[in-house]
Amino acid sequence: MEVSATLRYARLSPQKASLVADQLRGLPVERAIEILTFGKRKAASTLKKVIESAIANAEHNEGADIDELWVGAVHVDQGPTFRRHRARARGRASRITKRTSHITVTVTDERG
Repeated sequence: MEVSATLRYARLSPQKASLVADQLRGLPVERAIEILTFGKRKAASTLKKVIESAIANAEHNEGADIDELWVGAVHVDQGPTFRRHRARARGRASRITKRTSHITVTVTDERG
């Protein structure tokens, strides 16, 4: 059984979110939440919410036992980029890109 949760348009760079997501794959959900609770990066709190949502989906929709769930897959995809401008010297402008992410977490009852 695989159950997933998705967060779209998170105001977080996909590159920075992937660094945290790489630490979680294949861990039991208890250990993953423990790592994210004490993580110092902004992505840690965001990923924690998505994992907790996937756990709640598994418990409510599938009747899964929370103690037997593992983090199966964590995908961080690039969302749309907000483009802003900043004034520069001599009347010019430079572009500021504010990146967004789509985060998908899959929890499974099989170890892996």
